[in-house]
Amino acid sequence: MLQNAAQTYQSNQVTTATPADLTLMLYNGALKFIKQTKAAIEEKDIIKAHETSLKIQNIIYELMSTLNSDYEISKEFSKLYEYMLQRTIEANMHKDVEILLEVEDLFVQFRDTWKEAMQLAKRQG
Repeated sequence: MLQNAAQTYQSNQVTTATPADLTLMLYNGALKFIKQTKAAIEEKDIIKAHETSLKIQNIIYELMSTLNSDYEISKEFSKLYEYMLQRTIEANMHKDVEILLEVEDLFVQFRDTWKEAMQLAKRQG
């Protein structure tokens, strides 16, 4: 019953979120799955490491698909996302926590910058 309530709450969060909030959720989700992947690798749980790594990859694909190519900066984001995707695939293939740390650091930077941009946009109305 609690799980159903949690799923309903999470579903409501997604369906009522702004595009900016959804992007933040994607960044946070990727960070959560990176932690899970690192833990699975350290525990030698190859199947779970693979499954959670695929979730990170899917989030990166989603982030890439939401880029607006009308803006020049989208090309730079696309290159960075492509790099992060490639490194995540490599980490999955080699079960390499060090590579995941690199991807995690990039996600933290993206998330923190995104949060600042959201706060700035709210202040400016």
